[in-house]
Amino acid sequence: RFGVPFTLSTMSICSLETVAAAVSTPPWFQLYVMRDRDYIRRLIGRARDVGCGALMLTLDLSIMGQRHKDIRNGLSTPPRMTLRNLLEMAAKPRWSLPMLGTRNRTFGNVVGHVPGVESLRTLGAWSSEQLDPSLDWDDVKWVRDQWPGRFILKGIMDPVDAEKAVDIGIDAMVVSNHGGRQLDGAPSSIAVLPHIAQAVGRRTEVWMDGGIRGGQDIFRALASGASATLVGRAFLYGLGAAGEAGVTRSLEILQRELDLTMAFCGFTDVNSIDGSALWRE
Repeated sequence: RFGVPFTLSTMSICSLETVAAAVSTPPWFQLYVMRDRDYIRRLIGRARDVGCGALMLTLDLSIMGQRHKDIRNGLSTPPRMTLRNLLEMAAKPRWSLPMLGTRNRTFGNVVGHVPGVESLRTLGAWSSEQLDPSLDWDDVKWVRDQWPGRFILKGIMDPVDAEKAVDIGIDAMVVSNHGGRQLDGAPSSIAVLPHIAQAVGRRTEVWMDGGIRGGQDIFRALASGASATLVGRAFLYGLGAAGEAGVTRSLEILQRELDLTMAFCGFTDVNSIDGSALWRE
């Protein structure tokens, strides 16, 4: 409806096949490289078979960061029900009751597709062993060779890595610090974006992910050298509040705020936004 692609995660609740069957345009697919390369090869093949328009390889989750919010909230795999969870569910019956009745309770791209992984419990043991800290540029090239379509690298935070990514042959890169969840002392995506954009030039598209909560954030990213941005939490807030209608409303808000920001800054074409719009002391 808005012409905005949706990227389905490797660890999504619904499988590639389920989501592709429910939409008119297949999603893009986000991939983690795991130790089980046979599984990854099959997963890439499944994304190809359902017609995914692009493959987005995440580079910054070869090890799990120390996620303070997850630790404080007691997040675990498989999930454990706590008194706090029960109280929160009781306070939101309009959300809780439909969720109690859903069959979608696991990770559809993994469970049933890996020998011995048939439930959340067995998934937890498998996934904890699958993160691959040895991930290197040869592995990225291997994934590139498996995928015939548009190829995007997510998690670039250094101009040197940006140069290497261009040499491999990609269609776009995403400047991203994983929402600050992997290394909370890392610089923000918007801080390093201009350096990445300058290093890459026009050789490939540079996108930005992280901190996009409104139209002004999109504008700042475009003015700092990005040709597009990714949005995560902004539309998820709408989804959690009102389902499909909430997602639509979130996108309407982003579009409206971007339009207003462009107007106030004197731009009529999104492709003409540049650094002249930014105030620097």
